[in-house]
Amino acid sequence: MIRLLIADDDELTRTGLRALLSTEPDLEVVAEATDGTEVLPLVTAHHPDVVLMDVRMPTLDGIGATRLLRAELPEPPKVLVVTTFQNDDYVYDALRAGANGFVLKRAKLAQIAHAIRLIDSGDSLLFPDALRALVAARPSFPPPVRHPLLTNRETEILRLMATGLSNTDIAQTLVISLETVKTHVGNLFAKLDAANRTQAVVIAYETGIVTPGRAGT
Repeated sequence: MIRLLIADDDELTRTGLRALLSTEPDLEVVAEATDGTEVLPLVTAHHPDVVLMDVRMPTLDGIGATRLLRAELPEPPKVLVVTTFQNDDYVYDALRAGANGFVLKRAKLAQIAHAIRLIDSGDSLLFPDALRALVAARPSFPPPVRHPLLTNRETEILRLMATGLSNTDIAQTLVISLETVKTHVGNLFAKLDAANRTQAVVIAYETGIVTPGRAGT
């Protein structure tokens, strides 16, 4: 069972999400927050696996709430941004702050449920094409570079991650063991100071390791 916290200042949105998600046998909404200031206390009390986070809330927005979870908890829950607008600076900043992915509020139940399950597993990048489009909407990008701290293999794996491949897929593509892939992924997270796959890929786009026009390059 995947335990969920819904954080959104709009009551209709919270009610709608709860009603939709309650029909899924492996998903359970354990708490609701009406503002980002309530997220950390509710996470501490209810221990959700995933927080469905609105980015625009009145007192503390989803970006600040995500940063707070990362700063205060040794093992914070995964954060799924639920947003009205895909190409939004708020969404980008939330991902840069450590959110694991984003989904549109108008998405179908199956897509939202898939997003929750995927980021809960932590083994694949959520909607890589949507992430690439979000990054591509930024005003400028650096030219392609090789990160000075990453090995050639780590760079190769990061570029494959940006295409949405899971660790298992990467292992099969490179003909190496799954444990070797996991070791490389952990190392590149540490070198990039990234909390998760999404943040690592965003950093890769920002620094030119991967170009937003075409992942894997």
